[in-house]
Amino acid sequence: MSSIRILFLGDVVGEPGRKAVIAQLPVLKQEKGIDFIIVNGENAAGGRGITPRITIDLLRAGAAVVTTGDHVWDQQEIVEYFPTEPRLLRPINYPEGTPGQGSVVLETAKGKVAVIQVQGRSFMQPPLENPFLAMEAEVERLQGLGVKVIVAEIHAETTSEKIAMGRMLDGKVSLVVGTHTHVQTADDVIFPGGTGYLTDAGMCGPEESILGRSIESVVWRFKSNMPTRFPVAKGVVRICGVIVEVDVEAGTCQHIERLSLLLKDEVDESASANA
Repeated sequence: MSSIRILFLGDVVGEPGRKAVIAQLPVLKQEKGIDFIIVNGENAAGGRGITPRITIDLLRAGAAVVTTGDHVWDQQEIVEYFPTEPRLLRPINYPEGTPGQGSVVLETAKGKVAVIQVQGRSFMQPPLENPFLAMEAEVERLQGLGVKVIVAEIHAETTSEKIAMGRMLDGKVSLVVGTHTHVQTADDVIFPGGTGYLTDAGMCGPEESILGRSIESVVWRFKSNMPTRFPVAKGVVRICGVIVEVDVEAGTCQHIERLSLLLKDEVDESASANA
C-alpha cells in the first residue's frame, strides 16, 4: 500500500504562533515523515487575518496550502493578493466573483492532493452560502477529476455543524478537520467509510492565553461588558494539529493522531525580560 502523510496545523495566532510554526515546519516534516502540510493562517497577522508576506513565509517554511476563515479580509492588502496565489484559500462558499478560491489540487511525488475549505453558518459572520451544498458539489467535482486524496476543512463555531459535515463526507474524502474555536478536541477518529475526522485542530499560539489573546483583557471584557482591545498573548507557544496517513490509491485514512507540542524553549523575549 502506498500512503501519504499529511500534517494539518490549526489557527496560527499572531507573531508568537507564526514564528513558532515557521521554525517548526521543517523539523516536524523530518521527524514525523510528513509529505504534505496545510496551515490555517487566518489569525497570523496580529491575531486578525493574514498578509501576503506572512503567506509567503509560511509557504517557504514548508506549507503546501494556507487556509483562512472568517477573518480572511481583515488585512486589506490580502484582497489583491488572492488571485496571484492559488495555494492560499478562502472559504469556498463565498458568492461567485469573490477574490481567490476555496479549493486547490496540487501535484506531489505521491500523486494529487486536494484541499477544500468551507465556512460554517451557525453563529458565524458573515453568513455565507450553504456550506453543505457547497462542499458536496466541490467534492463531486474533484472526484470527477479522479482526485483520490481530499482534505476538507470546516471553519465553524459549533461542534454539531462540524460533525454533521464529517458524517456527510464519510467515504468521500480522506480527512475532515475543523478549525476556528482554537481548542483542540479529543475526538480524533476514522469513520466507517474511511474518512479521518477531528472536530477542531486547536491553535498554534501562546499557551498562557485565552484563545491566543491576553488573559487579563479577555477576563476584564467578560466582567465589565466594556469594549477593549485583545492583544496577542506572549510566552511559550503550543502547536496543535493533526497528522493522518492516507492510502493514495483509495483515498482512505489509515491512521490519525492529534499533534499537541509545547515548545518549552520558545519563550518570547519580552516575556522573559519581564519575568
